[in-house]
Amino acid sequence: MARAGRRRFLAAAAAAAPALAAAQGAGAAAAAPPLLRAPRLQPGDTIALINPSGALHTRAPYEIATESLQALGFRVREAPHLRARRGHLAGSDEQRAADVNAMFADPGVHGLLAMTGGAGGNRMLPLVDYGLIRRHPKFLGGFSDLTALLNAVHAKTGLVTFHGPLGATEWNAFSVEHLRGAVMDAQPMLLANRPDKGDLLAPRTDRITTLRGGVARGPLLGGNLAVLSSMAGSAYWPRFDGAILFLEEVNEYIYRVDRMLSTLKLAGVLDRLAGVVLGAFTNCGPGDGSYGVLTLDEVFDDWFRPLGVPVYAGAMIGHIRRKFTVPVGLPVEMDADAGTIRFLQPAVI
Repeated sequence: MARAGRRRFLAAAAAAAPALAAAQGAGAAAAAPPLLRAPRLQPGDTIALINPSGALHTRAPYEIATESLQALGFRVREAPHLRARRGHLAGSDEQRAADVNAMFADPGVHGLLAMTGGAGGNRMLPLVDYGLIRRHPKFLGGFSDLTALLNAVHAKTGLVTFHGPLGATEWNAFSVEHLRGAVMDAQPMLLANRPDKGDLLAPRTDRITTLRGGVARGPLLGGNLAVLSSMAGSAYWPRFDGAILFLEEVNEYIYRVDRMLSTLKLAGVLDRLAGVVLGAFTNCGPGDGSYGVLTLDEVFDDWFRPLGVPVYAGAMIGHIRRKFTVPVGLPVEMDADAGTIRFLQPAVI
């Protein structure tokens, strides 16, 4: 290559490097698909139970999930491989993905609900038919390891998915109220904690802590921190530019939470956000025999205060009894001083 040509090539490469790094950090070079909302669920609709991640080993959770959904007025169908098992997984990758594809393709099914979380959802993402899902948008719900499928489906199709109750979780009045409002009544929900202090003078749980005040708007993206960080740089990561990031976690040592947040920072995610909502970090402690570790509060301060965007912690999201139904991908407004998330439009049509 001639010297002048080489000089022009190097200059062009240098100019393109920041954009390339940003695209790689975002996990998707292509433009995000337009927002897509599923039809609202109605009494008499059929909900398919799927198991995209871990296996269940007892019968009672299936019975409880079915009875709970029937009490909401739904018909219930088990996906063909719902009770399959392969090690810790609910069947092979092919079986789990086939159930997702088949239930989206079936015109008699109006929504898909995951039975449980666990692990393994990432493994089947390449086998999901995202074009099919975009042609047949439906309710898709779950949380924890379902973070992988919820975000992948939104990133590839634009469909708003739902981080909320699993089939095997507790169907209490608070959780049912928020699920019903978001996906059946199509309400522009306001997600605000309701601490239950009982006979105490001040509530000890479901408290809001404002790390940095302010109001922000953007698409709501996120879920379980470990699962989300494990997707870093992949084609199944959504675009985080201007997003409101929500995170929850369970049973992780604090140093691991710190390391996973560093992954989001190094991937460029944290620097592109409009705001942050931290849900429950359940049983996330220092670990046995640990000395001098940072507290969870200090880890959050280190990573989120310097961002210069609104941040609050304590939202009723995650591995807790009473939980919000959170629409992944929907434009929302967060108020870090009030500790609220407001839908800017209904999450379903």
